[in-house]
Amino acid sequence: MTDATMDAIAKAVADGHTGDPEGAKARLLAMWEAAGPDGDPLHRCTLAHHLADLYADPAEALAWDVRALDAADALTDERTGAHHPGLKAAGLYPSLHLNLAEGYRRLASFDAARRHIAAAQDSAAILADDPYGQLISEAIARTAAAIAEERTDLVNLLHYDVHSSSWWNAKRATSRCWAGSWS
Repeated sequence: MTDATMDAIAKAVADGHTGDPEGAKARLLAMWEAAGPDGDPLHRCTLAHHLADLYADPAEALAWDVRALDAADALTDERTGAHHPGLKAAGLYPSLHLNLAEGYRRLASFDAARRHIAAAQDSAAILADDPYGQLISEAIARTAAAIAEERTDLVNLLHYDVHSSSWWNAKRATSRCWAGSWS
């Protein structure tokens, strides 16, 4: 099934990765406003998840991560499966909780970070043993270690140099997964 909104989200995210993060943010924010609070939860979850990546301020990113989790709580397997056969709503939770744990950790809210990293670890069993699943599992482990050490510095969750093509390739793979373009 073609979903014009998910296609538009994927395009904006791709543009953000290739040098136009402000334009991507503007387009994603416009889609967020158009969706409204009662909009499609898959659209809202995906928009908020990607908007969080476009904010350098951890508090602003965290606000979007909370919105993504809130939207995911309204998702059903029927809706995610209609977008991409086999996609389960529960498959989004490891990444969502990881992002929340990382946000709370960066803000030195370690009790909240511990709750969300535990939720990410508990939900990670649903991840496939594929590059995306391995990427998220490794990021969960790195974030858990940083939380245990009560560190607030920026942790390279994806274990790549963010200025290298490897990092952007991994980020694009994650974005394709979220937007449903699994190839």
